[in-house]
Amino acid sequence: MSSQSLPQPGSELDKEKNAQTWSQPAATPTDPASAPKQAVQFDGGYQAYASLVGGFFVAAVTFGYVNAFGVYQDFYTRDSATASASAISWIGSTQLFFLLAMGLPSGILLDRGYFRPTLAVGSVLFVFSLFMVSIADRSKYYQLYLSQGLGMGIGAGLLYVPAVAVQGHHWRARRALAMGVVVCGSSIGGLIFPIMLNKLFNGSTGFEWGVRASAFLILGLLLASNFLMTAHPAARLADARKPDMKVIMTDVPYLLANFSTLLIDWGLFFPYFYLQLFAILHGVDANIAFYTLAIMNAAAIPGRVVPNYLADRFGPFNTIVPVTLACAVLLFALFGIKEIAGTIVFAILFGFFSGAYLSLCAPCVASLARDPTEIGARFGPAYLISSFGALTGTPITGALLGDTFPWWKPILFCGVVSVVSLIVLVISRNMIAARKGTQWV
Repeated sequence: MSSQSLPQPGSELDKEKNAQTWSQPAATPTDPASAPKQAVQFDGGYQAYASLVGGFFVAAVTFGYVNAFGVYQDFYTRDSATASASAISWIGSTQLFFLLAMGLPSGILLDRGYFRPTLAVGSVLFVFSLFMVSIADRSKYYQLYLSQGLGMGIGAGLLYVPAVAVQGHHWRARRALAMGVVVCGSSIGGLIFPIMLNKLFNGSTGFEWGVRASAFLILGLLLASNFLMTAHPAARLADARKPDMKVIMTDVPYLLANFSTLLIDWGLFFPYFYLQLFAILHGVDANIAFYTLAIMNAAAIPGRVVPNYLADRFGPFNTIVPVTLACAVLLFALFGIKEIAGTIVFAILFGFFSGAYLSLCAPCVASLARDPTEIGARFGPAYLISSFGALTGTPITGALLGDTFPWWKPILFCGVVSVVSLIVLVISRNMIAARKGTQWV
């Protein structure tokens, strides 16, 4: 194929940059609230940047706090009155499941113009549930499961997905980069909260007031987010095109991409849950192994920004395919890791590429929307489908480990499902390229 038959990378981007405003539809005579057509700015302005900062805060306190569940896992496990380690892990996986699964109703609410009420309800529920964790009787498992698993999970789901999706209302040419900056907040939270909680729980503050201290911090950040973030006015027009869920749910490339995410979620979170234990059992000093999670979260920060910048130029699907390949290769590389140097190098590389994958999912979904009013409707089913992978992935790998820790079983499982995910993703990418008539997708 001649290179002249393909548009140059960035040519569509240049067109978008030359027209960074979107005119609202002209008012009809039957509309009593009709107003003259007016242009709304994209890729800049106070509302766009304020929503960016607010979304960053939301990602930090929701996904970032979920990343700190390992601290609770350790504390509850050592507190023999709580429950078994397996039962406790279900609290964290349930929290992660609802954080993603609630994207379906919260995405629909965003598209129907209820962004602020959804954000407010999610904030109240999340903070209230966290305060309830501080007063729960740890000898009664159901109290922890209801408050930390269900309550915080549902509250986080009402916050996280709309905070990411609403960026599509404000950004066009730099949409992938904006979403990457927002999702980067989860890595910052994943750095801050584990250190904070460990210091408080194991110091003079204690568990109860340690949880409350984190709840007060989260309360302040969520209050700021509620004031900063706004949905795009054009997305709330009464005469805007309503999302056709039948069309969305029969979009084969969209469904294949979602299935690909479900598959890789079975293996993607394995290192985040087990790398520390893996390193210790392979002879790595415990003081160094303790920082493997922090190293992965730190490496994920550039991983959530740099690939998204490339996605704006070369296309989100063109960027996520090699990122997925890198994740699969690194999971198989665990077979050869036996020492400190290999463990640290793996933590850095896997942190970068897994962070890149998680941040590129949102731009990929948003790129399939026909207009901004459809973004939330596509985010909902996408996150719901992938949430089942997040819910069941670590319990599956935990069952494969059993009591004897045959590491080759979960490593092989995670590597294979990642390769299958890559194959499905490539098929989806090629179908999208054929539909759009360009290779820059």
